[in-house]
Amino acid sequence: MVPASPSARPVPATRPRNRRQLILDAAGRVFSERGYHAASMEEVAVGVGITATALYRHFPNKYALFAECADVMVDGLVEALDEVAPEAPLAEVLTAAARITIAHRASGGVYRWEARYLNREDRRRLGGKFDRLVERVDAAVQDERPLPDARLRATAALGAIGSITMHHTSIAPRRAEELLVASALRVAATDPAREVRDAPAVALPVRPVPRTRREEILAASVPLFARDGFANVTNGQIAEAVGLTPSALYRHYPGKIDILAAACLQAAELLSQGVEQSLRGVTDPREALVALAATYVAYGFEYTDLNSVAEAELPGLPDGLRDPLVLAQRRHVGIWEQQLRLVRPELDSRQARALAHAAFGVVVEAGRHLRWQDGPAERAAATGLATAALGL
Repeated sequence: MVPASPSARPVPATRPRNRRQLILDAAGRVFSERGYHAASMEEVAVGVGITATALYRHFPNKYALFAECADVMVDGLVEALDEVAPEAPLAEVLTAAARITIAHRASGGVYRWEARYLNREDRRRLGGKFDRLVERVDAAVQDERPLPDARLRATAALGAIGSITMHHTSIAPRRAEELLVASALRVAATDPAREVRDAPAVALPVRPVPRTRREEILAASVPLFARDGFANVTNGQIAEAVGLTPSALYRHYPGKIDILAAACLQAAELLSQGVEQSLRGVTDPREALVALAATYVAYGFEYTDLNSVAEAELPGLPDGLRDPLVLAQRRHVGIWEQQLRLVRPELDSRQARALAHAAFGVVVEAGRHLRWQDGPAERAAATGLATAALGL
């Protein structure tokens, strides 16, 4: 037998130098799509094209992988803004932030859960990085737009940019960058104090008073899910909150996941009813958009726990339970899209949907900055910033 020539021998596979980054990219996508607890290391390994054993050589467990994913975008943002000259205009600062955010769009959804699933030390460390990021934008906002509440405006402007990570509307990166930077600039230039005088008052439907054991279980579960995260709440905790034994819960819900689905459905129904009520008799599309923004703000401030649970935990629901909720979300965004294109006919449907989500992002970040302290002034400021994001 003639020995093979050296050139005919198989070449051993080489490990990519950027394998760790490939793992983080794949993990970010899986976490964003499936939720933290529904995601598995095996899914991440498949996404990279390696075995689970090889994945564990890089990360000892899922938490370590998630914690590093949570750092990836904020580290990139901090580095990108550090490269921008201190005297650079606000548009340049926001463009740098938008470029990195869009580049990491597929994995950006991990920020839905970082506060719930990171331990205290990691959460504090990541929070310090976010503070540094906001401070950089805050300084640029104060230099260019010397109005009150610069920190609020900076935080809300970043919310407009970060919104691209929270939805799947297909839009080209360059177009998304232009759209989001323009939206963020409008937010940064808005005087929240002025908006207090103009925002409409909104009366949302009242959450039903629990009158059955099933409704009591749902009402008791929502604050637990909001505080600790769905996966960390036990049936025993829920049962104790309503004076039942854990086994008695199954007479009312087949499982804990069904309680979560009921909470998400209640959130969707309250928002839908609020929108229908606010738009009743409104024919002008500009007024309709202001009413939509005011309703979304009222919903966020009034039902903070319920909304945070629905937003954070929806991806972890099984398809059969998640699909009706996704359809409800699409219908809600569709109403914003329709009215916005009547006011701004130069926008196509994708741009209009992306701007609707930018307004949602503004409300969320403004609400967090205000610590969801509910009052007419806080609601009006958030409403004004949200409508600015739309470009009315």
